[in-house]
Amino acid sequence: MVDDPWSSALHRLWQAASRAEEVAALADDVYAPLLATPGVHRVVGTRWDGRQVLRYMRALSAGSDTPVIVATTRSMPGAGVREPGGEPVVDRVEAAGLDDAVWPEAEFLREAPGGSVVSCTFRLDQRGWAALTLAVDASADLAAVESRLTQAVDVIVACHTGILQRGREARRGADDALLAEASLQMDSSLDVEDTLRRVARIAVPAVADGALVHLARGEGPEFVAATHVAVQQQRALEAAGRDDPWLAALLARRGEDEDTVFLSGAALDGSPFADPTAATADADAADAGEGHHPTVVSVSPLRARGRVLGTITFVYQRPEARLPDSAFLRSLATRAALAIDNALLYELRRTAVLSLQEHLLPSQLPVTDRWDLSASYAVGDPMLDVGGDFYDAVLRPDGSIALLIGDVCGRGAEAAALTGLARHTLRTLLEEGTDAGTALSRLNRALRQERASRFLTAVVATLAPQADGTVLLSTCSAGHPPPLVLRGDGTVSEVLSGGLLLGVLDDVSYESHQERLTPNDTLVLFTDGLTESREAGGTFFESVLPARLAALRGSDAAHIAESLARQARAFRDSGQDDIALLVARWTGLPPDSGLLPPDHRLEQAALR
Repeated sequence: MVDDPWSSALHRLWQAASRAEEVAALADDVYAPLLATPGVHRVVGTRWDGRQVLRYMRALSAGSDTPVIVATTRSMPGAGVREPGGEPVVDRVEAAGLDDAVWPEAEFLREAPGGSVVSCTFRLDQRGWAALTLAVDASADLAAVESRLTQAVDVIVACHTGILQRGREARRGADDALLAEASLQMDSSLDVEDTLRRVARIAVPAVADGALVHLARGEGPEFVAATHVAVQQQRALEAAGRDDPWLAALLARRGEDEDTVFLSGAALDGSPFADPTAATADADAADAGEGHHPTVVSVSPLRARGRVLGTITFVYQRPEARLPDSAFLRSLATRAALAIDNALLYELRRTAVLSLQEHLLPSQLPVTDRWDLSASYAVGDPMLDVGGDFYDAVLRPDGSIALLIGDVCGRGAEAAALTGLARHTLRTLLEEGTDAGTALSRLNRALRQERASRFLTAVVATLAPQADGTVLLSTCSAGHPPPLVLRGDGTVSEVLSGGLLLGVLDDVSYESHQERLTPNDTLVLFTDGLTESREAGGTFFESVLPARLAALRGSDAAHIAESLARQARAFRDSGQDDIALLVARWTGLPPDSGLLPPDHRLEQAALR
C-alpha cells in the first residue's frame, strides 16, 4: 500500500473541520501539509470583508513553527479586483509583478525563493471572502499544488458553512426560547398599560438596544412605552417617541400589508436616530482596530386578528451579524400584537360590563332627612360577566320607603335581562303603592309568563315612620338571605323571613313579617355573595357577620356598607360571587344631628 501523506493530512483536516468552532482553528492543519508539498516555501492566508477591508493575515514559512499574524482593518479598494464571485478562483502570477495595493501578501511572498505564486480566492459568505496563497519554486508540480490548494479551500469553506449552520441553529433555539418566554411574560397580564410595558421590555437587550411601542389611533400613532439599555438614552428615546415628527411620519406610513422594514445610514437622515459623528467615529475606530456599529432601526407592524394595532420600533447599535432577521421580528411582533389585543379586548369588555352593571343599578339612592341610606356593589367574577345582583330604594306615596334587593341565578346576558326585568317591575309596582307581597307575586307571574329559565331571590323591606318616632318594618322575602338589624345598643338580630323562590311555580303568595326600629337602628340587606365568602379553612363569612356588624355600631350607612364588603373580600379564599349591600339607618332626625360617635376600636377588635 502506497503511503500518501497528503491524503492522510486531508483526512485529518476534515476531522478537525467537523469539530472547529472557528475557521482560524484550522490554520495549523491547513498550512503544515501545504508547506510539506514539494516546491512550496510559504503559505499566506488573508480574510476580507465585503468593503475590501483586510481584517486578518497569517503567514508561515517552510521550516518554521511560528506564524506571522496580522490583525488589522486596512481599507484596500484595489483588492476588489480579486474578490471572487460564486466559485473559488485560482491564479498563477509572478511574485515580482505583485501590486502592493492589491496584494497585501506581497511583502511575504517576495521574500520566498522561487518567485512564483499560486493563489485561490474564495467566498465565505455574503459579507466576506478570503484568499489562500502559496509561494512556490520551479520544482513544484503546479497542477498538484493547485489540486491540493483547492482541496484545502473546500475544507475551509465547508468548515465555515458548518459553523454558520450550527450558529443559526443555536440562534434559532435561542430565538424560540425568547419567543416562548416573551409570550409567557406578555400573556401573564390583561392590564393594557402593563402589557405595553412588557412588550417594550421583553426584547431589550436580548433583541435590540432600545424599543418603542406605539398604538394606531385615528389622529396618528400614539406613544405608549419605551425602554433602552442605557437610562440616559431611554429618556431621549421616550422624547422621540412622543414628539418627533420624523418618527411620527414614518410610523404613519407603515401600511397594513408592510412587513418589517430596516433603516440605516442615509435613510435615517433627519431622524432622532441619526449619528452626526458616525463617519468620524467609524474612521477613528478603523484606525484603532475597533468596530464602530452604526445605528440601525427596524419598524414592525403590530397586527392581530386582521387589523394593525400599532408598531414596535427597535433600535440597534451592534454588529450586523447580531441583528435579528425579519422572520423573527415578525413572529415577535405577532405575539406582542395578540397580547396587546387581548388586553385591549379585556379592557373593552370590562368597561362594557361595568357600564351595563351600573345601568342595572340605581344611579343614586333617595335623599331624605330621616334616613341615612347607602349601598355597595363589588363585582366578584374574574371573567367579568354581568352579575345578577340588584338593589333599589323607592319613596312611596304614603311617605314610607321600600328597600329591595335580589339575586338572579347565574351570570351573563340572560341574567342581566332578568335583573333589569325584576328591578324595574318591583320599582314600578312599589312606586304605585302596591304592597310588597303583591309586588313579588306579580313579578313571579311575569317571570313564568316569560318562561324564564332562571330563578331569582329577592326581599322587600317597607319602612313606615310612626307617630311615636319609631319605624314599622315590614319584610317580605322570596327565598332571599334574611336581613340583619343593628340596634343602637350594638346588638344584632335577624329579620324573620321566608317564601318561595321567584320563577319556580305559577301561583305563589308572599307574607310580610313586621317589627319595630327605633332611632339609630340600622337595617342591612345583602346578597349571598357576602355570606358565602369562604376562608381557606372552610368557614363562611356568614358565621362572623353578626360580630363584624356589631363592631360597626355608631357608623354611618356608607361606612357599614363599604366596610362589610371590604371585609368579605379580604376574608374569602374561594368564592367569586358579586357582593351587594343596601344599608338604611333610621335617625328620626337629619343625618348630621344626634348620631352616636362610631367606636372604631370595636371594628378593629372584630377583625382579630
